Amino acid sequence: MEIITTHKNTDFDGLASVIAATLLYPGAVGVIPKAVNTNVERFLSTHKTAFNIILPHEVDHAAVKKLIVVDTDQWRRLDRMEKLKDRQDLEILVWDHHPSDGDIVSTWTCKETIGATVTLLIREMKRRNMVLSPLDSTVLLIGLYEDTGHLSFPGTKAEDAAAAVYLLENGADLNVAGVFLNPPYEEVQKDILFNMMKYTEKVTFNNYTIGINVITLERKVPMLSAIVSMYRTIINADAVFAIFINDETCSTVIGRSGVDRIDVGEILRKFGGGGHPAAGSATVKTQDYLPGKLKLEIIELIKKNKIGGAIVADLMSYPVTMVPPETPMFEIRSLMEQKKIRGILVGEEERLEGIVVLWDLKKLKQEKQWKGPVKAFMMRNVKTIGPGMQPSEAAEIMVKKNIGHLPVEHEGKIIGILTRTDILSYFYGMLPE
Repeated sequence: MEIITTHKNTDFDGLASVIAATLLYPGAVGVIPKAVNTNVERFLSTHKTAFNIILPHEVDHAAVKKLIVVDTDQWRRLDRMEKLKDRQDLEILVWDHHPSDGDIVSTWTCKETIGATVTLLIREMKRRNMVLSPLDSTVLLIGLYEDTGHLSFPGTKAEDAAAAVYLLENGADLNVAGVFLNPPYEEVQKDILFNMMKYTEKVTFNNYTIGINVITLERKVPMLSAIVSMYRTIINADAVFAIFINDETCSTVIGRSGVDRIDVGEILRKFGGGGHPAAGSATVKTQDYLPGKLKLEIIELIKKNKIGGAIVADLMSYPVTMVPPETPMFEIRSLMEQKKIRGILVGEEERLEGIVVLWDLKKLKQEKQWKGPVKAFMMRNVKTIGPGMQPSEAAEIMVKKNIGHLPVEHEGKIIGILTRTDILSYFYGMLPE
């Protein structure tokens, strides 16, 4: 067994480095400490099943032959790895960017003073000409940006910037990165945010709430996009459009959408801007549109814009694997292995009784438990959703309830199941052609 781990109170560089290492060492499993930073915990609540990672208590230390440590070189900072410390037969590899010398005696080390540890792993990826998925690229970019202060910290090197270019070329999503990085706000940004909240105009269309705002800027203000993203969250709108009056010659429009059926990029392309469904911007000359007229035009475009996009029925998996409540657990395990699935419904098409997921199988410690019926281990009172629900709404349910499977019900029958993997595939643009 080969494992990859990092320091306790894991930050995004630690998490990103673990994930990067799982790509460089395909046979290895990532081990994420139980204690992680709040923003990392938030990220893992929706993304953990997308990566080959486990928790420290799931490690069989006796079976470990290789230990890969990233973003630290100190034993005391590792979580539940004490049993490996004095192993003479253990191969240890260390990737780290901190200048201090730790007490982990490694077989091989890559240790350089650079902006982020993940940059060192990206160097090897580039050497191998690896192509990454948008999801992998995004989490690596978050780690890189967090440890370099968006490439602004004094310790940032040219190679860190080159690593960011590589990740963006592989589809890293800056909007997703911005959500999890929680940039600090100065007084000027706070004042703008408070003014936007105070003077918000809301319009409702097809049960969607859109916030529209016009703000006059006294001077150039950084991080307007981040302010607009936070603004949308605070006022609980499905989408927002903020018109910032720069001077007498032009205005900047920034749009953010939290629902896949309001494409702000498409709307702002009408004004010479662009973007994608979740985020867009445009610079509009005053001679073409006065701010007030610009606001009215945006509202009209929202009403005329064809609200499209995928719904749950487009993403769900079917037919659904269902078993009777008396099915023994060893058969559940075999079904999951054969079908390569993480969840199985219990009951009948018209009578759902429960669900059992891969995590439930890890709770079985005694051999006799595998002969027990699934009804003894399943979760009851299962949350279901309708086929017409938006993916973003389903994702929000998964986050709030910390679940990875949502059965899809239509007219009293279970017709499919939506998983975290389905949601991630959709939001990161990895749907099959």
